[in-house]
This record gives sequence, C-alpha cells and structure tokens, in this order.
Amino acid sequence: EDECVPVLERVSGLKFNKDFFVGYSPERINPGDKEHTVEKILKVTSGSTPAVGKKVDDLYASVIKAGTHLAPSIRVAEAAKVIENSQRDINIAFVNELAKIFNLMDIDTTAVLEAAGTKWNFLPFKPGLVGGHCIGVDPYYLAQKAQEYGYHPEIILAGRRMNDGMGKYVASEVIKLMVQNDTKIKGAKILILGITFKENCPDVRNTKAVDVINNLKSYGTDLTIFDPWASKEEVKKELNLDMVSTLPEEKFDVVVLTVAHNEFLNLNLRNSLKPDGLIYDVKSILKDKVDGRL
Repeated sequence: EDECVPVLERVSGLKFNKDFFVGYSPERINPGDKEHTVEKILKVTSGSTPAVGKKVDDLYASVIKAGTHLAPSIRVAEAAKVIENSQRDINIAFVNELAKIFNLMDIDTTAVLEAAGTKWNFLPFKPGLVGGHCIGVDPYYLAQKAQEYGYHPEIILAGRRMNDGMGKYVASEVIKLMVQNDTKIKGAKILILGITFKENCPDVRNTKAVDVINNLKSYGTDLTIFDPWASKEEVKKELNLDMVSTLPEEKFDVVVLTVAHNEFLNLNLRNSLKPDGLIYDVKSILKDKVDGRL
C-alpha cells in the first residue's frame, strides 16, 4: 500500500480510493507441497475500503475451498504475511542454536527434539538451512519498517543472523569431521546432495545450500553437486554453479546431504564413498549410520 499505490497514482493520474481502488491477498503457498495446495489453504483478503475488501473476499471465497479471512485493512493483511514467515524463521533459529549447543555437549539434537516432541504443546521445528524467497527475506522487511519508526528489533534480527550463518557452520563441521578422520582437505572429493532452497521443489532462489558449497570450496575441496529437481541451466544462470541430475558413479571422500529430497531417502550412499569416506546429514533424514549431522 505504501509502495505500489503512489506509483499507480503517479503513472495513471488517478486518485486513490476515488478513481481506483486496491485489493490485496498475501501469498500462502508451500512450494513442493502436494497436500496443501492453493485451494486448501485459508486465504487472508483485504481491500482499500470495506466495500472493496468484501469484493476481494467474495472473489477468493468462490475458489478457495478452505475459506477466507477478511482483514480490516491492507496494512493488517501485509503485517500478517510478514509475521507468519518471521515467526517460522525465529523458531528455526532457536533449534539451530540448540543444535550448536548440543553438538558441543555431544548430545544428539534429533533425539532431544523427539523426546521434547512428546509434550502436546511443543513446536516441532528442526534445525537446517533457511533460504527461499519468503522466510529468509520477510523478516528483513519487518525489521526495516520497525527501524523507520525508530524501533530497533532484536529477536527478529538475531534469528536472521543465526540462520544466515548456518551454511558456514555446516561447512566447518564437515571440515572438522574430515580432520578427525585424517581425510586430506585440499583436493578432497565432496558430493553435495541438493542445491534447491527446500526439498522436493526446483526453486533455487536464495538457497542457502550455496553457503555450504562456497565455504567448502574455500578450503580447496573438489565439489560435485547432484540434484534431481533443479535445472542445470537455471543453477548455472542464477548461481554460476555446475551440477548433475543423476548420481555420479565415482567415489567420494565425503557426501553432504543439504536438501531432503525424497529421491535421496533410498540411496545407498556408502556405495558412493571411498572406504574411509564420511557422510554428513544436514536434514537428519538418512536412516543409515552417518558420521555427522545437525
């Protein structure tokens, strides 16, 4: 409302809420989720006047089976969208910090979360890389707006710092494992499983798997990226990285699973390793014994 409406007025020469009106409904979609599709997700709607809001709400109600929620204003609808993603970002940042703490204490984070999850009101978040075009971005919009009003947000930005640093942390943990295993770092062949920002979708926008890759490269390692979902052309264009769409036959010193694609669940990764090879599971989805995980 603060950004688009002035542009519309300036370009059209029309007066807002007199000559033209505005409706808004924030995106609510989960990429790669075949269960929670658009028509099954309740839609927040809004309009620049109560009458316009009703028109927008009626339109969405005609196609959204899950129903709609008419917000009292566009600003409320926009704020709702941004806090949905900020809340998730902060919760993931919390478990990412727990993973770092428990790793130092030699406690299995996954086992801790499973035990805590037996309580009815415990929130089931897991540690990992937080990227994409919503969760990894929206908190900054909220923080910027808060600062424009003279308030410096603490928890929101602390969560962002934690999550933005996880790629570097994962890479350092992999290198630490290699040192402990007497695996030569420089020139080590490492297979990266997954380049998209989340599982079972082809989207590579703001993927944090890149942070793991770039940090591992900085140690002089030789990386191969395998992702059955991503487009080779898009990865090259957007990230300037080469990748393969089928599992290589060569043997690697280390396999790092960064994205929980379903295709990776049934792989026998030991077949892709040299005799003393290592497996690091960022997403804690591999059933076979791994050498390290968040």
